[in-house]
Formats: sequence, structure tokens, C-alpha cells
Amino acid sequence: MKRSKNWKNAAAQVDSANLYSPLDGVRLAKQTATTKFDATVEVALRLGVDPRKADQMVRGTVNLPHGTGKTARVLVFATGDRAEEARAAGADIVGSDELIEEVAKGRLDFDAVVATPDLMGKVGRLGRVLGPRGLMPNPKTGTVTPAVAKAVTDIKGGKIEFRVDRHANLHFIIGKSSFDERQLLENYSAALDEVLRLKPSAAKGRYLKKVTFTTSMGPGIPVDPNVTRGMAAEIEA
Repeated sequence: MKRSKNWKNAAAQVDSANLYSPLDGVRLAKQTATTKFDATVEVALRLGVDPRKADQMVRGTVNLPHGTGKTARVLVFATGDRAEEARAAGADIVGSDELIEEVAKGRLDFDAVVATPDLMGKVGRLGRVLGPRGLMPNPKTGTVTPAVAKAVTDIKGGKIEFRVDRHANLHFIIGKSSFDERQLLENYSAALDEVLRLKPSAAKGRYLKKVTFTTSMGPGIPVDPNVTRGMAAEIEA
């Protein structure tokens, strides 16, 4: 793959043979952001699980204390009072049968989807459209719920969803390159705590194998997977 001069200059600042502390990792992420826009800071984890086995699937949500730096566009499938509650909470798109048809035909101008339980029989047929994009509502992530207002508020406030892929990798965002070091560290810590809490009892051996920070179109930064606590304290030191 051909790399730009800016990417090469950024990559030259990263020692790929070194495992950086989370604090040094976010510092490097901010320094090596190569885009003119406010780059997203992402985390990739390699987990010691076998996602082909149902009892080793890692999937969950977490509310980042400082948000994601982006206001998500939320679509809600609901009717009646629930639809009105969703609109009042700030949902961007609300509807039922007609909206389901629009999405089935390819409408995808949203970042998250919430549905009331009574509509899931109809929403379920959107699996081929929403599933591959990680947008299918699911009770386990709080996106199939009668409490649509809370779901919308949580997502708008910085709630993220993560799910391990078939290669045992798990990705999530922790903010923007404009965030300060503490905000990025505290978001990373919150997300990592939830991933660790969800460790499957069936998983054997090392659970957190590899951690990499990166920014939009930036180089990967290897981070020490053994550092899982007391990250913000490094800033005080």
C-alpha cells in the first residue's frame, strides 16, 4: 500500500518494537494524527478467545465519561407514545413500517438504531442490511427496549458498542485527537474495564493479548496490554 509523506513522517515517530504505556500511547496518537480534520482515536484489542464458540463471544456497551467527540445520528423504530418520547430525547429519525421499508431499500444515514420490542418482528428482517454494519438492535446492548428515551440519551451522550470479530479482534473509539490526555485515558480505561469484566469464563490462557492505538489514517501504536489500572495517575507523576 502506498503511504503519504505525512503518514511516513508520523510512523517514523513510533517504535513498533516498543510497548508504550497508555499515557505515552495517547500522546503519540495526538502527535501522529496526520489529517487536517479532528481525527478519531481508536483502540484495537486482540483477545485470547475463540469467537466461533458462543460461550466465548465478547460483546457489550459502555458510556465513555468524556463522550466520543461525535454526536451520533440515532434512528428509532417506534410508534405512538414511544415515538414521541424518542423525538423528545433527540432521536434524529423516528418511524415504523414506512421507515423499515426505507432502510430495507438502502437508507443508511444514521449511526445507531434503537427499536421497541413490539416492532422487532418486523425489524428482524433488516438483519441483512443492519447486521454487517453492526447496527442491528439487540436487547443485550440496550437497543431493543421500551425505554427508548434513555437509549437515545445514552447513545447521544457517548455510549459505544463493541463486539469481537471472527479473528478475535475488538475495536472501539475513545475520542478525538483534540481531546486532552486525561480525557482519552479515562475513556480508554472505562472501555477496557468493561472488556475485562466481560471476560468469558470459558476463555483459557492470556485474555488481553495485544493493544494498539491509532488515529484516522495514522500509524498503529503498540501499547502495553499489562497496564490496565491507574492510568490517569501517570499524568500526575
